[in-house]
Amino acid sequence: MSISETFDPSSVIFISHGGGPLPLLKGTDHEEMLSCLKQIKEYLIRPKAIIVISAHWEAQQVTIGSGAYPKLIYDYEGIPDAAYQIKYPARGDPKLAQRISDLFTVAGIKAKLDAERGFDHGLFVPLKIMYPNADIPCLQVSLVKNLDPQAHINLGKALASLRDEPVLIVGSGFTFHNMRAFLTSVTPSSQAQNVAFERWLRDTCTNTAITEVEREAVLVHWERAPAARYCHPREEHLLPLHVCYGLAGTEAKQVFSFEIWNKMVSCFLW
Repeated sequence: MSISETFDPSSVIFISHGGGPLPLLKGTDHEEMLSCLKQIKEYLIRPKAIIVISAHWEAQQVTIGSGAYPKLIYDYEGIPDAAYQIKYPARGDPKLAQRISDLFTVAGIKAKLDAERGFDHGLFVPLKIMYPNADIPCLQVSLVKNLDPQAHINLGKALASLRDEPVLIVGSGFTFHNMRAFLTSVTPSSQAQNVAFERWLRDTCTNTAITEVEREAVLVHWERAPAARYCHPREEHLLPLHVCYGLAGTEAKQVFSFEIWNKMVSCFLW
């Protein structure tokens, strides 16, 4: 892919963030992901702040991390000791967190601030790859535990005015998240299901021949997609994409595909 344009003033991206902290460790079959995230960065103007909607934070109502100096949450286990030594000392952005909370309130969405919660690996792993100096303020926004796709698109819509500002909004999830399938041998059937869902998702997010009303309806009813529940037995890793779409309100401009553990996965840039 050639880099033909830069997205300004803000960009919205959905990334497949890999297996826990493993992208930051050697020999874990994440080389294509590392290359992809570095490539995506080349499309982006350096942001003044980064907002991450992480698949690894669910709350009863949408919650915004508002701490000034968040610690890291090593939200994984059974991983080599080096994974617990990872550092990403980015500061938070309490003022932006309050602004986001206010935007949700205006949209009629109940929200709260959390100054105590740190950054989970849905933030610090991909951002350590893309912005290793940790010199850009960051904050996280949670999913809502009901995992309702329309509600998550609406979260994005409430934040649409942020696109007028030099911020980067990242939906951090995974377009394939069947952990049992990752751990079993690839078969023609499993491969076909993986590819069918990825093709559906790519078409849904990029097709210029459908209206935004149609695109939104298809994403709301994502369970009707080919092999939907094979690829996502639980949808928390897909829903950050719904937030991104609600925020962007249009088709994605670029798609990046790569393999992790013999599974095709994708990233989308609006």
